[in-house]
Amino acid sequence: MAVHQKPELRIRQFEGPLDLLFHLIEKNDVDIYDIPIFEITTQYMEFLQEMKSLDMEVASEFLVMAATLVHIKSRIMLPDRRKEASDEEEDPREELVISLLRYKRCKLMAGELKNRYMVFSDCRYRIPSTAASLGVVVENPPQEFTMENFNEAVDSICQRNEMRFADVSSKITNILKREKFSVKEKMKFVWRLITQRGKIFFHELFLKNETSNSDKIAAFLAILELLRSNRISAEQKKPFDSILLEEKRTA
Repeated sequence: MAVHQKPELRIRQFEGPLDLLFHLIEKNDVDIYDIPIFEITTQYMEFLQEMKSLDMEVASEFLVMAATLVHIKSRIMLPDRRKEASDEEEDPREELVISLLRYKRCKLMAGELKNRYMVFSDCRYRIPSTAASLGVVVENPPQEFTMENFNEAVDSICQRNEMRFADVSSKITNILKREKFSVKEKMKFVWRLITQRGKIFFHELFLKNETSNSDKIAAFLAILELLRSNRISAEQKKPFDSILLEEKRTA
C-alpha cells in the first residue's frame, strides 16, 4: 500500500517559515540580534500572498510564523503597562532570535555535511585484511588456566613490588621518625624559654636554619595553645611589627 507523504512546501526556494524569515534578514543585511520587526513582518506577509493557491493545512507553519510576527509587532507598538516601571523590560523578539540562531547553526552544519558528502561520496573502502585472507597461519597459544598458574603470577607481582618499594618504604620511615614532633613537648620548650628570659620575640622561635616545617608548625601550635590557656600574652604595637611574647602575670 502506498504511503501518503506530505508534500515538501516551498515558497520559491524556501523550505519552511524560519528559512523564509532567515532569508529576509540576510537580504536586508540586518543584525539578527536587532530585527526590524516592522519591515520584516511586512515583507513576510507579502511572500505569504503567493500561498493563496496552496493547501492551507500544508501552509499552516508559515501562517503560525506570520501570527507570531504580528503578535511581536503588536507588543512593541502597545507595550505592557505593568512593565513600564521596570528598567529591564523583556524584549518580545528574544524567543524569535533564539529560534533563528538555532536554525542558522543547523543550516551551517547541514552545509558542512553536504560538502563532506560531495567530497567523500565517491570514496570506496576496502574491507580490512585478516590473517586468513593473507594466507598467514597464526599459532594460538594454549588457553589453559590453572590455579597454579594464577598463584605463580601473583607471587611474581608481589616480588616485583617488594623490590620496587623497599627503598621507598625505608626512606618514608626515616622521614617520619625525623619529622615527628610533639606539640606538648614544644609547649614545654617555649614555656621554659619565656620563663627563663622573661620575654622573647615570636620570630626567635623560627630563626634556626635547621628547623623543619614540622618543627615550625609544632612551635606555632604550641604558642597558640599557651595563649589560649592564658599562660602567656602576645603584644604587637603596629601592623607587621615584631610580636613580643611574655609570661602572663596574675594579679
